[in-house]
Amino acid sequence: FEHAGTAPTPMATESGPHPAPPTQALIVDSNATSRSILVGQLREYGVTRIVQCSRVQDARARLEHTVFDYVLCDQFFGESNYSGQTLLDDLRRAQLLPFSTVFFMVTAEASYAAVAEAAESALDGYLLKPFTPSALFERLSLARLRKIHLKPIFDAIEAEDFEQAAALCVERFEARKPYWLYAARIGSELLLRLGRHDEARTLFEAVIAARALPWAKLGVARAQIESGQAARAITTLQELIGEDDSFADAYDVLGRAQVEMGNFAQAIETYRTASTLTPDSVVRLQKLGMMSYYMGDRATATKVLARATVLGIDSKLFDYQSLVLLTFAYYAENDRKGIERCMADFARILERHHSSARIRRFAEVARALQLIQQRQFSQAVESVRGMAREITSSTFDFEAACNLGSLLAVLAVTSIELPEGDSWVRALGMRYANTRGLTELMANACNLHEPYSELVRDCLQRVNKTAEVAMAQSLGGDPGGAVQNLLAEAERTLNSKLLDMAQQVLLRHSARMAAPEPLQAAIDALRTRMGTAPARAILGQDSERHPGGVALRVRSSGDNAPARIPPPPQDSLALNPAPTDEADDPAAALRLRPPDSP
Repeated sequence: FEHAGTAPTPMATESGPHPAPPTQALIVDSNATSRSILVGQLREYGVTRIVQCSRVQDARARLEHTVFDYVLCDQFFGESNYSGQTLLDDLRRAQLLPFSTVFFMVTAEASYAAVAEAAESALDGYLLKPFTPSALFERLSLARLRKIHLKPIFDAIEAEDFEQAAALCVERFEARKPYWLYAARIGSELLLRLGRHDEARTLFEAVIAARALPWAKLGVARAQIESGQAARAITTLQELIGEDDSFADAYDVLGRAQVEMGNFAQAIETYRTASTLTPDSVVRLQKLGMMSYYMGDRATATKVLARATVLGIDSKLFDYQSLVLLTFAYYAENDRKGIERCMADFARILERHHSSARIRRFAEVARALQLIQQRQFSQAVESVRGMAREITSSTFDFEAACNLGSLLAVLAVTSIELPEGDSWVRALGMRYANTRGLTELMANACNLHEPYSELVRDCLQRVNKTAEVAMAQSLGGDPGGAVQNLLAEAERTLNSKLLDMAQQVLLRHSARMAAPEPLQAAIDALRTRMGTAPARAILGQDSERHPGGVALRVRSSGDNAPARIPPPPQDSLALNPAPTDEADDPAAALRLRPPDSP
């Protein structure tokens, strides 16, 4: 981090120097003696409340619900598979570590690789044992000084004035004020979240020009993905990994780009590498497990998802879709006890999240699998019929479509007569088979019954054919007719790609249309019916995980709850959905594309 001047002298009292009250700290260390020493030193420094944890799991739970001013975490935990770096990595990825928190790693030794990895995780610093109280005070004060310099930015974020926060970051970077690199990191993250991908990429590239840092190069790749340039992002990431093949976050983003391109065989190897680098990361285990499941590697899926469940089921980092896929994996192995454990987990989860429609839907899928395993076929079929009645619901998302497709495939190979099976799968495909990535994920979800997989792939061809016809009609001088035909097909199928294309044609040619207003009103009404359609192929709920980014989370006024940066507005996604290769998408010529990268 950039030098910002001399550390402030801690204020003296009868008990010694201390930071501005009130303050609270968390100590994470498996050694009781080490914890005791740190408690004494922090009390001398003036920290008013100190919480101690001997295990990483307990610390994660504390940090999920409480914002601390200081966190001092040991790097190594003996025979445990956990580490301080894993805790920091998972907290940052899940946006559970506020800007205002000073996070120090405490260790008896620190290799160059460990220091580099922690620095990329926005760590405030390392404390090498043994250290004197004065050394601790100086390091904590310097870290606090950075928070003071950047306070206007944090205040703007806390007030949810994200535009102002981004402007302050850019201004500090351009003027090379103290902590200008860190400000650039925050600013680029804000720009990405605000949907200003080109500006974010420009800022990342300016950081690279000033000081070539891995997180900035990773940021360029993230901006490329957000603006629909997954192929360019893959090239950027491969260059970055070539420079440092142990940079785990680079593999996370590379896997995401490969999934979006439909390159699943490459993606699974990428996620495997990332998981090997950090074997106890709940997030990475889930990615590997999900990808293994969709690629048909049930043995790996079972092993990895079971481990992720043991490590993180009570954590906010855990995505309950992992438990659904684990239930499918146990069903494939005819593991009755495994299914029962999943059902018990869902019962416990529903007690805590009884109002969540998403989790109730997950539990219904798991219950249907249990009924099939118990050969209670009539009840299982009735349950599936109930799920199928929701296919056209605005809350029925791509994730639900994949789970229902998997259930229908299970029923098909169990030789259960289900006459509506083909029509249900076709309805799922026509709604969500928009890109190669989305199509292949859904097709792989149905891969127990190959005819269903092929039916899904055929739906993409049908959607593309409709797009081709509309493009020809628009280019032939009848954009109004093209919009009307696209709207009619989008209303029949609830396909967001066709609706987005209708919107783009209308925006481009509205001046040539006699009455564009009714068409726009019809588009808006249909978008409400569709709900939030996926813009990209992702594994699980990925909206709050940003490898390579920093946690945009601070104290909110009045309580201990976090204030989060919102995702880009839905209309910005609608106007610029993630493009695939032009050969894969005949409507590409009608997209409002961002400019090419330099």
